Amino acid sequence: MTLVEAVLSGERLALARLLTQVENDTPAGRAALSELFPHTGKAHLIGVTGAPGTGKSSLVNQLARYYRRPPEGQAPRRVAVVAVDPASPFTGGALLGDRVRMRDLSGDPGVFIRSMSARGSLGGLAPATGGLVEVFDAAGFEVILIETVGAGQAEVDVARLAHTTLVVEAPGLGDDIQAIKAGILEIADILVVNKADRPGVENTERALRGMLQLAHPVDRSSLHHGRMVELPVATGNPEPAPAWETPIYRTVATEGAGVAELAAAIQRHRDYLTSSGGWERREHARLQHELDAILQVALIARWRDSVPAGRYQEVLDRLLSRRLSPHQAVAALLDGDLAP
Repeated sequence: MTLVEAVLSGERLALARLLTQVENDTPAGRAALSELFPHTGKAHLIGVTGAPGTGKSSLVNQLARYYRRPPEGQAPRRVAVVAVDPASPFTGGALLGDRVRMRDLSGDPGVFIRSMSARGSLGGLAPATGGLVEVFDAAGFEVILIETVGAGQAEVDVARLAHTTLVVEAPGLGDDIQAIKAGILEIADILVVNKADRPGVENTERALRGMLQLAHPVDRSSLHHGRMVELPVATGNPEPAPAWETPIYRTVATEGAGVAELAAAIQRHRDYLTSSGGWERREHARLQHELDAILQVALIARWRDSVPAGRYQEVLDRLLSRRLSPHQAVAALLDGDLAP
């Protein structure tokens, strides 16, 4: 049995080994992703982002517990957690390693938690995060929770990957100023005020509501490299659906308070995406972004292989001595004409 066949049959050890291959971007990992890709596209991808100290890990832990132990009448769902940790400056590995806040999920065969290093990425995700998500999707996990590093306003990459994005805030963290940073608010499908038992929660929620009222609704599935692009309208939805209004929920993740209501809101957002054609649009945008990223890496690698030995360094030396501007250096490398 191959590694891919073992993953599709549900073997956890094979899954762990394949995740390592994908994270390290090995040829075997790339080949496995190609084999697994036809089996993807079923999982609900839920991104969880926000500033450090807002309790994202505790909230992810409680959401995973909820999906595994749902209310009576609902079937438990298989849950994968991709937790992107800060990178160690010495080893490059995940600084927190296994998630100490998620120990109570250990031993549950329906839960798989994978920590990974951000490896210097500034967008809150690691370069291989999308590949890990595809492996979990193909392996039959119905809900995939993606927790970002916690870098704050710059953490918008998760919105390109997830179907539903939760932005987590907390009282006492400079909330009025954080709320004004619309870059992080615009990616929120659902806003969560965690640690809602702390003083100042009303001020935090008031500031967030104020910013939502000022903000213009943006369909982030139509954003590509910061530009608005036309995406195909889903079949059967000729009329544009009403815009999703971002709700705000209070939670106390350490106690599990408000988690059931939050999970219900996540399900309503999924239903909205399905009925409005938003699911297809977000899949289109996600796969286009992934294609462009892989294409960019491949084209640069192919171009570097075609450059004569020493030519790149020669142009770089001229750039460092200010004899060429960056734009002139690029033109010289691409056109093969090195200015004197």
